[in-house]
Amino acid sequence: MKGNSFLALGAALLLCSFAASCASGKPSGSRPENDSSVMMPRYSYTLRNSVEVDGRQGVCAEGGYYWVSGSKTLAKYDKDWKLIAKNDSPFEGYEIEVNHIGDIDVYNNELYIGAEYFMDGVGKNIQIAVYDADTLKLKRTFPFEESSGQLECSGIAIDTDRKIVWMCSWVGEESGRYLYKYDLNTGKYLGKVHMQMPPQWIQGIAYYKGCIYITADDGTADDKEPDHLYRTTVKDGQTSCIVTLERTFDDVTMQGEIEGLTFDRKNGKLLLLYNRGARIVLGMPQGFYDGYDREISEVFEYEVK
Repeated sequence: MKGNSFLALGAALLLCSFAASCASGKPSGSRPENDSSVMMPRYSYTLRNSVEVDGRQGVCAEGGYYWVSGSKTLAKYDKDWKLIAKNDSPFEGYEIEVNHIGDIDVYNNELYIGAEYFMDGVGKNIQIAVYDADTLKLKRTFPFEESSGQLECSGIAIDTDRKIVWMCSWVGEESGRYLYKYDLNTGKYLGKVHMQMPPQWIQGIAYYKGCIYITADDGTADDKEPDHLYRTTVKDGQTSCIVTLERTFDDVTMQGEIEGLTFDRKNGKLLLLYNRGARIVLGMPQGFYDGYDREISEVFEYEVK
């Protein structure tokens, strides 16, 4: 009995030590699962508003303006979500055939876009394209590294601290398990980072205060399952990163297809693009749910704390 008492006391002390580590946010050892700062959400998100937009793919914000991408369109909005510019022919100027735009980002009044030719769940001719944020016209493209293994581009994000362009892939298996990085200034391919516990069906990507945030269309809309936001951190020299669940979106108008995201740094908001009403098969709209005769794209505004 005495030996069992000592064992019980030792176990209790160990448990208390681990609990204190979690409460303080400091790691207990080198394993990420023992580090609450890695495994727990970084922020809380409170839904404040939603607005219907013209575009079903991506969203970004800078300087009091918002931009929204459709599969084949680009649109610019003012601070009150009033449409002030639109480009219905964004593929003019490409040397190879492209027909699809994913999630987008903006930096120094230039839009960064992952363009590609996409059909029935398969992507090719991926391009890293830069557009003028006012005219919404193509300015230049970066060379894409085909040897990277990336088979599709569902989103693009700018790491403003380290001047890195991050790209993600909707296509699963090897292509969807990595984040791909390029030098913002030169366009040089810098390698890829292996996501540990990668999300399924990645749709968007954004960089905010040292972390990369990823949206995944991993809920089945027919079963009213919500989609999710994930978070990871990639340090210099790392070849892999731990992915953590950040937020479950069970508070949107209707479960459908999650898309791109951005952080409105000026107003402390997460902006999330969500589509509802259309049935999506292999990434392509195929008819509508009961009560809908068109797809509705909404940006949901969440206060971030």
